[in-house]
Amino acid sequence: MSCVFCAIVEGAAPAIRIHEDDDYLAILDIRPFTRGHTLVIPKRHTVDLTDTPPETVAAMTVLGQRIAKAARASGLHADGNNIAINDGKAAFQTVFHIHLHVVPRRDGDKLSFAKGMLVRRDSDREETGRLLREALAQIDTAELD
Repeated sequence: MSCVFCAIVEGAAPAIRIHEDDDYLAILDIRPFTRGHTLVIPKRHTVDLTDTPPETVAAMTVLGQRIAKAARASGLHADGNNIAINDGKAAFQTVFHIHLHVVPRRDGDKLSFAKGMLVRRDSDREETGRLLREALAQIDTAELD
């Protein structure tokens, strides 16, 4: 199956390019949540967080931060930004080439990007913490082998 982001990187599909260097491309989202919604894409194809090197994710975040600052300093007059990676189908990832969303926000906009976030509660935080700590320890052990 072909990847639309790989096609954009290759120049075979159209996109509004915001930034490009040897390793990364930033483009405007074709279906933006807000004006200026930008996607940061590594040129090297990986699918999601499970197969993307940590240094790639870090570099995507650095570029995303620069774009977020630009959204505040530009004529977009953003008051803030949401920055997110949708990791897998369950997290609403629809293009399976890892990418970071930078969504400029303005005070009073009606976007419910994180609707309900402040009222959510975990019924068993201790157990959740234990499960995550154990999984991290297993990952760390596997990486040493």
